[in-house]
Amino acid sequence: MTSPSAPPQLDLRTQPGKPPLLFAQPTPDLPNPTSWAQHHRDTLRGLVAEHGGVLVRGLGLRDPGQVAAVFTELSGGLMADRESFATRRPFPGGVYSSTKWPANQPMCMHHELSYALEFPGLMLFACLQAAPTGGATGISDAQKILTALPTELVARFEREGWLLVRNYNDDIGSPLSEAFGTDDRPTIETYCRANGIDYQWQPDGGLRTRQRRHAIIAHPITGQDCWFNQIAFLNEWTLDPEVREFLVDVYGPESLPFNTYYGNGEPLTPDTVAMINQTYETHTIREPWRNGDLMIVDNIRAAHSREAYAGQREVLVGMASPLRMDGWPLEETR
Repeated sequence: MTSPSAPPQLDLRTQPGKPPLLFAQPTPDLPNPTSWAQHHRDTLRGLVAEHGGVLVRGLGLRDPGQVAAVFTELSGGLMADRESFATRRPFPGGVYSSTKWPANQPMCMHHELSYALEFPGLMLFACLQAAPTGGATGISDAQKILTALPTELVARFEREGWLLVRNYNDDIGSPLSEAFGTDDRPTIETYCRANGIDYQWQPDGGLRTRQRRHAIIAHPITGQDCWFNQIAFLNEWTLDPEVREFLVDVYGPESLPFNTYYGNGEPLTPDTVAMINQTYETHTIREPWRNGDLMIVDNIRAAHSREAYAGQREVLVGMASPLRMDGWPLEETR
């Protein structure tokens, strides 16, 4: 059906189980994606505020330069990626490739950089090549997740926050030079101290970090509480069992590339992690990508995911509208 929330000249369709779908129709006055985005920026941002995300179809986005121009028009400026947990390829204009992640494994629901003190309020995605099978970017309403999760679990995370432990090395995940923009130790240490990250250099030259963060935050515009974290996605029990077993054998249970805990450091059980992921799945909406599509997502209001896929897939990402969280820094920061 057509939604009344869009101006009558725009074709917005809503359907259960799918994100709002807006069909772009270039006109002689707005002949290219950049001019169209510039003209409809306020409308698009309004739809994101109303629905948490919107998928735009028909723009025909074709290359990173065009994508960067459209993202910049819609956001006013893009952020640099910091503290990434896996490798991304950067493009000019502040655009990145999707996170490098095995195609045959899904990326579970998460809020981008929700473990960082500075994180994007807005996520932008552009599909240059849709996968023949799978690969959709799903979104899930963070307010619905908060309501659906067990009250006792929510209360504990609200009280304690959550803890992310990371082990940086040259073998797996994002290397120091990408995660921090440098491999200079004093610069990395300064960043950690400024961002509430406890750090410890390892004998092999690697780095172990610990950062405690809020699991629930208030939306800066609506004031409504939202489930906002990566507790389940970055937990060992979300990994493919064979991958987890391999990593534990190679690095040991204390040196996995990343793992999450309750705020007091207590491990999560496999059942708890599975329950969080199942709650996300119950409340996920998705639409298969088509070449040239654009998606805009409120990073606090909605988590996002990526289905497993087969074949070639290219989706570019932009992060914008930076926000800063009142952190929960660990008491002992070196």
